[in-house]
Amino acid sequence: MRKVIAFNHNWRYLERFDEEFVDPAFDDSDFAVVHLPHANKEVPYNYFDEKMYQFVSCYRKTFDLSDEYKGKRIFVDFEGVMTYGEVFINGHFVGSHKGGYTPFSCDLTEYVQFGKENVLVVKVDSTERPDIPPFGHMIDYLCFGGIYREVDLRIVDPVFIANVFAKPQDVLENKKSLETSVFLKNTTPKEETISVMVELGKDRSVTALTTKEITLQPGEEVVDRYLENLMDIELWDLENPNLYEVTLTLKRNNEVFDSFETRIGFREAVVKPDGFFLNGKRVMLRGLNRHQSFPYVGYAMPARVQRRDADILKFELGLNVVRTSHYPQSKHFLDRCDEIGLLVFEEIPGWQHIGDEEWKAVACENVREMIERDWNHPSIFLWGVRINESGDDHDFYTETNRIARELDPTRQTGGVRYLEKSEFLEDVYTMNDFIHSGGEKVLRDPKAVTGLDEYVPYLVCEFNGHMYPTKRFDQEERLIEHAMRHLRVQNAAGLDRHISGAIGWCAFDYNTHYDFGSGDRICYHGVMDMFRIPKMAAAVYRSQLDPRKTPVLEPATLWTRGERSQGGVLPLVIFTNCDEVEVFIANESVGKFYPEKEAYPGVDYPPVIIREIPSTGVWGSAWHSVEFVGYVDGRKVKSKKFVSNPIPTKLTAKADDEHIQADGIDATRVVFKLVDQVGNLVPYTNEAVEINVDGPGTLIGPKLVGLIGGCIAAWVKSTEEAGKITITAKTNQLTSNTVTIKTTN
Repeated sequence: MRKVIAFNHNWRYLERFDEEFVDPAFDDSDFAVVHLPHANKEVPYNYFDEKMYQFVSCYRKTFDLSDEYKGKRIFVDFEGVMTYGEVFINGHFVGSHKGGYTPFSCDLTEYVQFGKENVLVVKVDSTERPDIPPFGHMIDYLCFGGIYREVDLRIVDPVFIANVFAKPQDVLENKKSLETSVFLKNTTPKEETISVMVELGKDRSVTALTTKEITLQPGEEVVDRYLENLMDIELWDLENPNLYEVTLTLKRNNEVFDSFETRIGFREAVVKPDGFFLNGKRVMLRGLNRHQSFPYVGYAMPARVQRRDADILKFELGLNVVRTSHYPQSKHFLDRCDEIGLLVFEEIPGWQHIGDEEWKAVACENVREMIERDWNHPSIFLWGVRINESGDDHDFYTETNRIARELDPTRQTGGVRYLEKSEFLEDVYTMNDFIHSGGEKVLRDPKAVTGLDEYVPYLVCEFNGHMYPTKRFDQEERLIEHAMRHLRVQNAAGLDRHISGAIGWCAFDYNTHYDFGSGDRICYHGVMDMFRIPKMAAAVYRSQLDPRKTPVLEPATLWTRGERSQGGVLPLVIFTNCDEVEVFIANESVGKFYPEKEAYPGVDYPPVIIREIPSTGVWGSAWHSVEFVGYVDGRKVKSKKFVSNPIPTKLTAKADDEHIQADGIDATRVVFKLVDQVGNLVPYTNEAVEINVDGPGTLIGPKLVGLIGGCIAAWVKSTEEAGKITITAKTNQLTSNTVTIKTTN
């Protein structure tokens, strides 16, 4: 039977590479011991030189193989190595890979030793090589180095399943079907007679199966199997993301010798000239772009943290779509998108620049690797096969589209551009529309963009972002305008039936090169900061959640008289999904206020905008506390208070998870907030916070940090010891509550 062994623990690592390191007899006792995912260099939160992680490093791992694996094929599978990797086993070169965002495998079979020690060596070049996308020119994000995703050792029979593509068919019919392409490899010199069994199941209960006996010649072969007349299949959609297991089994002489499992969803997802349709129903796509980077360790975060980002996008921000800007992202993130019903537009690595023919060949291979890794994810509805914001290149993009359509005829292709009248080779015209700069012009007409005589499938995949970077601790008026620009674009998109959706730039702030950003190596383009803490603009998206499930009431104010340039708090914008909002000043009601449905008919839940409230703008009059109360169906569902004289009162600490794995890899976030008497952030304090971690856990990043906009977060990683991690923080005057995280084996 197939065996997959996680190969993530106890690598030896050094921040340089010499050819002598390839020798199995080399003494690496001076190397650091690291676990994967691993960043080749921990970086500061901001103000650092990106060249500090751009070097060639060495990873070495020693392992034994039992005699029971003799006669098997032995592979090492890498999920992501930034940027170029060369792999050696017992001193022998066995493979290399260009590109940091797609997986690759190396066959170790010829050179492994059984019952003896084996030495696996990986030379990792994390420089920005001009022959590898996205490099060759300037690029507006950082590509952190190292073996930053997981590694597995895979042991299989000489005849094995290399991959499976399961394609639901007739999904809107009562009787559905499943076409399954099984990619088989016979590495022996003779033909083999085997049987191939395909099972479809849900929650480990078999729904249907089929078996076929075949004669497999040496080499590679694709076997197509069909399951037909499938009844009572539940569709995958945004609210009910039903998943099914597809299990492939190979038998020889009626004995199982290999198996492969993947998950799928039955759904139809298509962009048409009049919008996006999921299972035949028009859905307005509202989303944000995501970079996969985090403070200090860049890309090297474990599965739990990657999955958490999907939860933030879906449940905290209320999105229904995410674009993986500008590269394929963690399989754990995509798995979670499948599970929770978050649509994904996934694209190949790149940013504006197109390189030479060798570079293009790598980009074409990126298309292939991305699709072959991810083609069973029901969340993915669109393949991005064009370099983000690049110019036209007819031959290059004809080929990327050909590869995508040949590999996966079930999904459309898109190609992100920001230029009008670009050559349209894809199925969906995907456009970064940055026309809105605060004035009346919000989005372009799709036909004006495409230059075509008719409307075509069209998606806005970026807006805002660099047009209006906003820090979480900026002055109130800038935070409000940042939010309103997101609202205006989403409203305009919702009013144009020829626009299938709008994906804003972006979800989270991210580190960038010195050519971009705010000079401190950060692009402050997110509706959340890099620690995933919301800015005011996050409430624009969150307020579109169902009020009967998640009532939202977020006044876009700090409720202070001197915050704005003209003084006072008017006009006062309240992002809410409530039917009405009542305002109490000094405990007395000053009126009820209602959503601006006429001004913003393109969103489900327009904001409340209050233009007059007594005693809020007269200098010299008393300033009072306020309470906002939201009602749904006449019932009070949410309230928000502001005090007239906020002072730091409490330092709070809250973890995302109460339990993590004691594997030395797992991690969770802890958020620390300095709040006033009613729990609101004190946004302009710059106090230092000391974070203390006791027990079987370690802090990612520094122990002593400064508050950013009244709060800060940190990720805490487990050790390999089970127990209780306790986390506290303190300022000069306040100590937080204690957070306890249990770690279990």
